[in-house]
Amino acid sequence: MSTQTLPELDTRPEGTDTTGDDTPKMFHYVRKEKIAESAVMGTHVVALCGEVFPVTKSPKPGSPVCPDCKKIYESLPMGGE
Repeated sequence: MSTQTLPELDTRPEGTDTTGDDTPKMFHYVRKEKIAESAVMGTHVVALCGEVFPVTKSPKPGSPVCPDCKKIYESLPMGGE
């Protein structure tokens, strides 16, 4: 019987906007009703820009926002669904 050591693999999904300490580089706009579901159930949400990810952090005031999400959000009609 022989054994071998597997190489260390990076298991983070590609395309995520995170830094080395798992803090997002920027935050995205997502549907409000999906945030709690994602945080509790671990389901993925889809941001306005199309990024797909599970909600793991809450933005703090002054946190960087995805420029694509911000542009799309600002183009939406006020007070609508």
